[in-house]
Amino acid sequence: MNIAILGTRGVPNYYGGFEQFAAYLSKGLVELGHEVTVYNSHNHPYQAKEWYGVKITHCKDWEYKIGTAGQFIYDLNCILDARRQNFDIILQLGYTSSSVWGWLMPMRKSVITTNMDGLEWKRTKYNKKVQRFLKYAEQLAVKYSHHLIADSVGIQSYLRHKYSKPSLFIPYGADLFNEPDINHLATYRILPFQYNMLIARMEPENNVEMILDGVVASGSEQPFLVVGKTENHFGRYLQQKFRAYPQIRFMGGIFDMAVLNNLRYFANLYFHGHTVGGTNPSLLEAMASNSLICAHDNIFNKSILGDDAFYFKNHNDVAKLLSTTEKKDHKLYLVANEEKIKHKYSWERIVHQYLNHFEHILGLDVSPFKPATKEQEVIAVAKQVKRA
Repeated sequence: MNIAILGTRGVPNYYGGFEQFAAYLSKGLVELGHEVTVYNSHNHPYQAKEWYGVKITHCKDWEYKIGTAGQFIYDLNCILDARRQNFDIILQLGYTSSSVWGWLMPMRKSVITTNMDGLEWKRTKYNKKVQRFLKYAEQLAVKYSHHLIADSVGIQSYLRHKYSKPSLFIPYGADLFNEPDINHLATYRILPFQYNMLIARMEPENNVEMILDGVVASGSEQPFLVVGKTENHFGRYLQQKFRAYPQIRFMGGIFDMAVLNNLRYFANLYFHGHTVGGTNPSLLEAMASNSLICAHDNIFNKSILGDDAFYFKNHNDVAKLLSTTEKKDHKLYLVANEEKIKHKYSWERIVHQYLNHFEHILGLDVSPFKPATKEQEVIAVAKQVKRA
């Protein structure tokens, strides 16, 4: 198959989220014998035309000059280029700045399948006008896609009830971390299992403030690491509000996976406050890194963690967890979440689920572990010719 991936800044991953997903998926599909093109921003740090066999097309991206509006121009440039190609499948990751150009998608010669991401319009960082636009963009993404993908059962249920449209549930993935190195802790002046932490973007819907209010209310003097960029307005507000509490350490953004995995592995408690989105990457990575997880009580988190985590609804719950919970007493939670990563959220499994989806929507209908027969390939080509 000839597959294109749109909607990210590009590969390899320098940003997180969908970029990390695109890197794993594109590389995995190439290893299975398919041709994959990923669209990259023209100013992406990686400027080569190929990465592990993945073809890269750089398109002009004006975000660095004109801000958010530049994202719309970048997505338009990617779609215009895709129109000139002969992709069997176009996988669109998200819709925030691309679905307004959905009418330009080559829907008659390529099958468009869209990962709908989370409920972007619920993000409180956006004002009411932007939230209304994002609801409209969501509608357009549904309209201009042949198929929809939901990366959580919560999003799948929402799409079914809101638009009466089926979607395929394929979650995000993670790799198990089994090689801890205590030497990584020395840089941060912390001791194994004598600190707690969170990793999040500094946005209100991630409940960072609620968690830190809980840290203060608990009276705990153990270090609490806050990993995430603080250059935005909310990040600066949090730093100002909690500057009098030395145990709360704002670490800024950390993107070295070896460092992140070790910080998660040796933490006592890992707090996950996200309330918007599907299968959140940082949550799966925490599960894969031997973290004892305390998560905000909502459908997205519960659909992933089930009974193998602690939950909080307010800062008092956070304070109680910090005062009463130790990782060493709950090893069964760690084992259960590791099993989930192995059998449900491994990257190998996710890549094969996407491959199975692509084969199905092209009419191949084969097992993800079995190549198409010659007869199936002929049928698929005939369908493509008819669609064109």
